Amino acid sequence: MKKVQINDIDYVVEKDYKNAFDLETVKELCTDYFMDFDYIFGDYSYSKLRLKGFYDSKNKKRKDINDIKGLDDYIKKYCSYDCQYFVLRKENEKIDK
Repeated sequence: MKKVQINDIDYVVEKDYKNAFDLETVKELCTDYFMDFDYIFGDYSYSKLRLKGFYDSKNKKRKDINDIKGLDDYIKKYCSYDCQYFVLRKENEKIDK
């Protein structure tokens, strides 16, 4: 698995469907808002990268809308058909916050 650092946080690239992950582009869009999430999901729609944060299912901050278990449904409902996407997971994070 590929490891990257964004805003001084270490991530593992868990999935990189159709070579969607580009570190420089993600760094440009990834603000402090995403620092709290356990996962960052990125997809390309109309040639633009969109980011969304998800929590681990064990995280107390999790809600149904941002539970990583619902990622497949999110992709089916809100992403372009067969689009490029990636999933980043925070490395070495304590989940029960």
